[in-house]
Amino acid sequence: MSLLLALALGYLLGSVPWGLLLTRAAGLGDIRAIGSGNIGATNVLRTGNKPLAAATLALDVGKGALALWLAGQLWGEQAGLAAGFGAMLGHAFPVWLGFKGGKGVATGGGVLLAAGWWLGLAAALVWLAVAFSLRISSAASMAACAAAPVVALLAGRPDLALFSAGIAALVVIRHRGNIARLLAGTEPRIGRRS
Repeated sequence: MSLLLALALGYLLGSVPWGLLLTRAAGLGDIRAIGSGNIGATNVLRTGNKPLAAATLALDVGKGALALWLAGQLWGEQAGLAAGFGAMLGHAFPVWLGFKGGKGVATGGGVLLAAGWWLGLAAALVWLAVAFSLRISSAASMAACAAAPVVALLAGRPDLALFSAGIAALVVIRHRGNIARLLAGTEPRIGRRS
């Protein structure tokens, strides 16, 4: 029962669409009408408002970390992991937006950070390395998520490897359109304004 409660708690925390709420509050309209149509920080950056994109990133990371931490405190480590995955599902498929949400990268980063600071840090470093070299957020995001299970295995944590593999699978599924654009050479670069 605690795992189901944790999953539900994580889903509710994860489903708060910070990118949409912040851009509307800033008078920028509906973020879903520009760029990729995504509610995440990368699309908020396409508005040209870097502070708003940074705030979206921080809040999306925070909701993933909070979900895992809070459920872990209430019901234990396994419930924390369930809540972390629930936060990913909530961000990707929020009930408030007709189950059309973001790709879960920042929220997943927060979840990984809360699961193990070293795991979150490793994923962030991979993201930075790929983002700075290719200037393509989707490629950096998928590389970072794919690296997390490997890092967890190398650290002797098969439980976190399996958990982070689930996160990576969800992120890759949410990036189907990006994968097609990457293969076609039409994927937008970081910082391109819509």
